[in-house]
Amino acid sequence: MTIRIGTAGWALRKESADHFPGGGSHLERYSRRFNCVEVNSSFYRSHKKTTWERWSAAVPDDFRFTVKMPKEITHAKRLNDCAIEIERFLVEVNGLGEKLGALLVQLPPSLRWSESLAHEFFASLREHHDGLVACEPRHTSWFRPEATAQLNHFRIGRVVADPAIIPAAASPAACSQLTYFRWHGSPRIYYSAYDDLALCSLKMALCEAERSSYTVYCILDNTAAGAATRNALDLLRLVAVAGSG
Repeated sequence: MTIRIGTAGWALRKESADHFPGGGSHLERYSRRFNCVEVNSSFYRSHKKTTWERWSAAVPDDFRFTVKMPKEITHAKRLNDCAIEIERFLVEVNGLGEKLGALLVQLPPSLRWSESLAHEFFASLREHHDGLVACEPRHTSWFRPEATAQLNHFRIGRVVADPAIIPAAASPAACSQLTYFRWHGSPRIYYSAYDDLALCSLKMALCEAERSSYTVYCILDNTAAGAATRNALDLLRLVAVAGSG
């Protein structure tokens, strides 16, 4: 299955424990139900390569980690002159080995698209990393046709986000190798749970994306009150039913 469904982080709340039976760490139990997870802690701090190696060893062979790029790169330096930081970050996350799924570049809402800045950054990233990359822009300038074309040139998948800052942000675009959904919770971001109607709509979007992308990731980021785990489990069931049909 090329559709991968998971949550931002693998912490298991008490009310969800029955869905993750057996022994082991939270990550080990989580990985028995889901086939991917998004690591957000890398945005705030670096981890030793041995930490990434330990996480990789704890999950099945077909499990994948997506990893959020450090805020030092995206928010502090705002993509400018980041070659050293990119290389250092990749040395660390390469501890995941083949279980490194995609890198996530989430941009600050105030960062406008600049052809020269984006070219310099993505060219530098591609010098060191040939794998899957998703970009979540949060300024409307990144949805211009020329910005989309540039992302496509560098094989960067633009995140399909909810809530979407403009209608185009809710639709797949650019890289055919990867479609990356990030649903943050709506109407209250990070908190609100999605109802059955929203999850059915998301399931249809995932199945449609699968027909045009090599890999589809879907991350539920409405983790603040535990909704992400419930939503991801329900979505997993819906996709499995669709696949069996």
